[in-house]
Amino acid sequence: MKRLLLTCTDLMTIQFMVPHIRYLAENGYSVDLACSVVGDRLEDVKRAVGDVAKIHILRLVRSPFSSTNFKGYQDLKKLLSENRYDVIWTNEPVMGVMTRLAARKARKNGTKVIYMAHGFHFFKGAPLFNWMMWAPLEIFMSRFNDILVTINREDYNWAKKHTHTPIIEHIDGIGVDFSHRESVISRQEKRTQLGITDSDILVLSVGELQKRKNHEVIIKAIAKLNNPNIKYIICGQGVLEKHLLNLTSSLNLQKQIFLLGYRQDIPEIMSACDIFAHPSVREGLGLASLEAMASGLPLITSNVQGVPDYVENGVTGYMCNPKDVDAYAENMNKLVCDKELRKTIGTTNITYVQKYRVEEIQPVIKDILDICVSEKETVTV
Repeated sequence: MKRLLLTCTDLMTIQFMVPHIRYLAENGYSVDLACSVVGDRLEDVKRAVGDVAKIHILRLVRSPFSSTNFKGYQDLKKLLSENRYDVIWTNEPVMGVMTRLAARKARKNGTKVIYMAHGFHFFKGAPLFNWMMWAPLEIFMSRFNDILVTINREDYNWAKKHTHTPIIEHIDGIGVDFSHRESVISRQEKRTQLGITDSDILVLSVGELQKRKNHEVIIKAIAKLNNPNIKYIICGQGVLEKHLLNLTSSLNLQKQIFLLGYRQDIPEIMSACDIFAHPSVREGLGLASLEAMASGLPLITSNVQGVPDYVENGVTGYMCNPKDVDAYAENMNKLVCDKELRKTIGTTNITYVQKYRVEEIQPVIKDILDICVSEKETVTV
C-alpha cells in the first residue's frame, strides 16, 4: 500500500478532492488528508471522507502575510517527521509553499512531492503586483517539487519556460462531478417559479459577489442592449451585493436583474436558462462554466487564463475582454437574437465538456502519483 499525504484547505477538499481521495483509496493508496480550515467546512469534510482517510488539521490561512502560517508550517514539519509518505500532493498557493518547504527533509529521504497549480495568480492581463509577488515565488518554489501539474494551457506554457521542476504536466482540470446535474423539474416549471415568461431570454451567472467575478460588466451590457426581454439572474453571495443592487437601480434594470443569493438548486436553474455568463477577471479554469456546458448552455465569458481552453468563439460561446462592455453586449445579442445558434452551441457543449468529467481525471492523477512513486523520469498525460 502506497502512502499519500494530500494537503489543501477544507473548501477545496469538499469542492474537488473527495472523489479523488476515495478513488485513490480504492486503488492502492493509503491516504492522509492535511487541511486548513478557512471555510467552516471541516465537519462536511469529515462526513464526506468518512474512514477513507485520516484527517490532520493545519493552522494555515490563505493570506500569505499572516504570522499564523508559521504555526501551520510547524504542524506540517511535525506531521512529516512522524510519518513516512511515498508521495505528497499539495494544492493552493500558501498551502503549496508551506508544504514544499516543510517537505525538504522528507524529499531527501525519498518522498516525492507534486504541486498542483489551480490557476496562477499571475497571468496575461493580471495586475503588476500579482506578477511581482507570485511569479518569482513560484519560480523559486519550483525547485522543491518533483512534478508541477497545471490545469490550463497558459499556466502550463509559462511553467515550461520559467520553472525548475523536472516534470511539468497539463491536465484538463481537477474533474467535475456531473452525476447530479439533471434537473428534477421541467424547464417550464422552473421558469414559472422564477417569474420568467416564454418570451424572456434568461441569462445566468453563478459565483460570489466579488470584484474577481466581474458581474457588473454583464449588467452594463444588458443596459446597452435596451431589451426588456433579457433577464439576468446571479446566484451567489458576497461583499458587492449592495453595489450591484445600486448599479441595477441606477440603470433602471430592477425588472431585469435579480440577485438570488446562495442557491442549492443550480441544476434546475440552469435548465431554465438560455445563456450562461462568466465574465471573471481571473479564472484557473472555471467550474461554473463547465457545469453550464454540461447543461447545454452557450457561454459568454472573459478571455482570461483558463477560459480559452474550452471557449471557441461561435462554437462553444463567445469570449470578451473582461472590461469591454460593448463586446459583451454585441456577443450577448448574437445569442439573444438567434435561438438556433443557442441550440447548436448548447448541443456542442454537452459533448465537448465530457473530457472534464471527474471520472476522466481520476486515473490521470493516479498515473501521475504512480510515476512519482516509481521514480520514472517521464510521464504522458
